[in-house]
Amino acid sequence: MSPFEAIAEPSRRRLLDLLRNGERPAGDLVEATGLSQPGVSKHLKQLREAGLVSVRPDGQRRLYRLDATKFAEVYAWLDPYRRHWADRLDALVDHLEREQ
Repeated sequence: MSPFEAIAEPSRRRLLDLLRNGERPAGDLVEATGLSQPGVSKHLKQLREAGLVSVRPDGQRRLYRLDATKFAEVYAWLDPYRRHWADRLDALVDHLEREQ
């Protein structure tokens, strides 16, 4: 699964949002999302396969965290769109300033 396919699904985006602040065990992610444990496990597996999340054992638990490597690919793809909208917003600011 590509990073783009992985982030297309809202539940996976929610898991990524939860992992932004650091590692979390799967049980915390289940509790925070309200998804079933098998559902969270399925999404975490897809995020791992896409290279967006990594996992490390910690005794009986598995701790999940973001893996920034593949996010660079998504960031690079978004860059031209970000520049496009930044240019448009700059033009809007210029227009509003002239109107005042």
